[in-house]
Amino acid sequence: MGLEAEASDAEVVRAVLAGDVDRYSVLVRRYAARMLGSRDVAEDAVQDALVRAFDRLADCRDPNKFAGWLFLILRNRCYAERRRRQRERPLLPVDEGLAGPDRPDGAYDRREQQRALEQSLGHLTAEQREVFVLKHVEGMAYDEIAQITGASVASLKMRMHRAYDRLRDLMKGQL
Repeated sequence: MGLEAEASDAEVVRAVLAGDVDRYSVLVRRYAARMLGSRDVAEDAVQDALVRAFDRLADCRDPNKFAGWLFLILRNRCYAERRRRQRERPLLPVDEGLAGPDRPDGAYDRREQQRALEQSLGHLTAEQREVFVLKHVEGMAYDEIAQITGASVASLKMRMHRAYDRLRDLMKGQL
């Protein structure tokens, strides 16, 4: 995983487009980890999605668009996993390893902001979280997201607007 973890998404995409299709799995795993908030859970989701894709390979109508078809299976698997985890959600553990708020370098504040955002993302609807992750984490344009999800650009913008409003409300008291 060493070099793969260091490569940016753009570098991996360029490698895939240049013919190194095996590196596509790096993007798939990163996406799942971002959607689910855990690499371990993401690995399970990816494995499950790959098994489901194999079992349903005959359902892939356009083999030239296999990557998008697989992405939809993974997305649905991530949604199902998030719903299951929300039903079973325990109280959030306290991270004893965090430095105190008196750190002069501000690293504590950045970690707290990141933690607050990640926690707040968990309270968005699956559709809002997906568009937020694809837009702001993956850096995709709305038209690219529309192609992947099958939603219109207008509905994606509305989901994003609602996600912003919800995040703003959720994070008011945390920052």
